[in-house]
Amino acid sequence: MPAVPVTSRLLANRLPADRHLPATTSWRRPPEPLMTQRTFAARCIAATFSLAMAGPVLAYDLMQAWQDALANDSQVASARAELAALRERVPQARAGLLPQVGASASINRSLTDTNLAPTRNYTGQNYGIQLSYPLYRLQNVELVEQSKLQAALGETLLGLAQQDLIVRVAQLYFDVLAAQDNVATIQSQKRAITEQLAAAKRNFEVGTATITDQQEAQARFDLAVAQELAAQNELEVRRAALAQLVGRPVGELDILRPGAALKPPEPARESDWVDSARRDAWEVQQAELSREIARREIDRQRYARSPTVDVVGSLSHSRNSQASAVGVRANNAAVGLQLAIPLYTGGLIDSRVREAAAYHDQALADLETVRRGTEQAARQAFLGLNSGLAQVRALEAAERSSQLALDSNLLGYQVGVRINIDVLNAQQQLFTTRRDLARARYDVLINGLRLKSTTGELSEDDLRAVNALLVDPANRPRN
Repeated sequence: MPAVPVTSRLLANRLPADRHLPATTSWRRPPEPLMTQRTFAARCIAATFSLAMAGPVLAYDLMQAWQDALANDSQVASARAELAALRERVPQARAGLLPQVGASASINRSLTDTNLAPTRNYTGQNYGIQLSYPLYRLQNVELVEQSKLQAALGETLLGLAQQDLIVRVAQLYFDVLAAQDNVATIQSQKRAITEQLAAAKRNFEVGTATITDQQEAQARFDLAVAQELAAQNELEVRRAALAQLVGRPVGELDILRPGAALKPPEPARESDWVDSARRDAWEVQQAELSREIARREIDRQRYARSPTVDVVGSLSHSRNSQASAVGVRANNAAVGLQLAIPLYTGGLIDSRVREAAAYHDQALADLETVRRGTEQAARQAFLGLNSGLAQVRALEAAERSSQLALDSNLLGYQVGVRINIDVLNAQQQLFTTRRDLARARYDVLINGLRLKSTTGELSEDDLRAVNALLVDPANRPRN
């Protein structure tokens, strides 16, 4: 089976980790004539402080959330550390192909007493340097190739972690916006119900309405109060989740610009996305690298049967090495070739080859499982995106119809052909439709990011494009 090359795409697809912060500009008033330097400096400081205190606080946008999360997220930090560790396996493996040099030294105090010679005490000293240089070790060569694949695997792990972080940031960000919309919807309903409740009380007092209208409006108002409390709690939970991800408290968020254009998927064919996901998804790249590492492990274990050839050398110096050679100093140097051939290992090599082959079969099965999963994820995201776009169009039409229905019910209530409950129902329908429309727009944007993530193409530029659709609430266009 041919080896899968480690292409430059693993590096090109890495999501950038640099933080690009907007540049700040400074402002300074031109000096007035005949003004002393000290007076001018004091006025500049006062003006700058006043502008800082009076200037509007910009809302937190999606790119700021991404940059903070990238610096704070523990999963990305773990992937970076794992990549650094896997890269170290390359020089470790290469060390098996490079010379190995060692030094040794020993000093011995000896006492010799024989019946042929008088007792003798002497000190023996030995110093040596040993050299070993592998000339032919196929196992070590294969280990180097495996280490390169493992480093590439670390690249894919980091790329997947950063891509996953983009989706998580966007999901939590729009969850907060959806929770804000829900609170605003319930508060709008409560204000409208309050007006209808007051009108029902007045009409009952003057005898133009029954107590039923007042009781119905009161029940709706009490329910709205309870729903508002639950919605406020949900908003705080969502905001806390986003704050935990970005590592800082978050305040006002940029909101989706009214009427923002939502783009359909490009290319428009589902099969194109499915094929790309099966081929290019980060998970698929990881599985392919794992399969290739497992295949090379079979070869590495087979190479254990091959002979090894090393260049060996030594340089030594000894003093008084033997009792019969006291006072003798000797220098020795040797160089040669060393051949080693495994003849019988008790079946160890064959067993390890079978084990590696089984792991390779497992890696092949895992690769197919991952491919099927990415295909399904791409298909689901594609259908979800198109369905979301259709739902947005339907809800936009429903919003217009609900507004017309509310206007008609209000007019009918004023002339006496509609009752209070009709107006309350029409108001609830309009506010609920607006909330659902906003949620559908958020889902379209998130599904667009998810669709790109299934093909391994999601990057910071895609998040920047979504951020361009947001606007500061203070600068929101008024209808």
